[in-house]
Amino acid sequence: MNGGSSLTGSDNVNIRCTGWNSIYKSGTVMKKQADGEYMLMLIRSRSRVVIDGADMHLPANTLLLCSGERTLECSADECAVVCDWICFEAGDEKDFLDSLELDFDRPVRFADTEFICGLMRNISEEYYSIGARRLKMLDSLMRILLVKISDAGVHRDMTVQTSEPHYGLLIELREKIYRNPQMKWNVDTMAAYVNMSRSYFQHLYRETFGVSCIADVISGKIEKAKEILSETGCTVSQVAAMCGYDNEEHFMRQFKKTVGVTPTKYRKQL
Repeated sequence: MNGGSSLTGSDNVNIRCTGWNSIYKSGTVMKKQADGEYMLMLIRSRSRVVIDGADMHLPANTLLLCSGERTLECSADECAVVCDWICFEAGDEKDFLDSLELDFDRPVRFADTEFICGLMRNISEEYYSIGARRLKMLDSLMRILLVKISDAGVHRDMTVQTSEPHYGLLIELREKIYRNPQMKWNVDTMAAYVNMSRSYFQHLYRETFGVSCIADVISGKIEKAKEILSETGCTVSQVAAMCGYDNEEHFMRQFKKTVGVTPTKYRKQL
């Protein structure tokens, strides 16, 4: 991730290199940034991240802002690590960066992922453009991005993910949900798994992962269904049963609502 020439200016937040919707094989090691350099990543796939020996399993759409003092290794819980990233320097604007009071080297679940993703895409496109005012544009976009992260209450999200005593159990439960879509998951079963009350569990799950527990159960079932449809010749009825549906029609309705097409059409489009 250290390729590419930098675009610098004395009074700018200087981008060294950037990428949008980048795909890396599992086990990719990001080189340690130089002093004064930072790496901002929006990791869009479920991943395992190791920062200087600290091992973390992260849900999709996790934001990570790394300082130049850390070595970062990413491994995919899925087939590859998918992320948007920006390597940058504060330049003469170190005071501006410090004023935002951002916390570094800790994962964050960002509520407005689409907005952040769009900003990072604009930055990547502008970086590789030949516009006469691209330095000014890049500096403006980076400032908006960093201020947005700061104003969105990043510290509050970080506290939930890193200090919440139940966080490890919630991660374990979420992985179990995705690996066992055939199970009859309901709120009471999931709350009991982490030894919480029903209401507190639902609140904490949404606060931690940005989605409800039931929405995650459905997502896990549909992802598994897509995998089976892609890799096997199983009938729709068989796929429904393998993903924990008692009713084929219910499965087909839920699949179409989530994916946008029926299971049969999805298979034909592959």
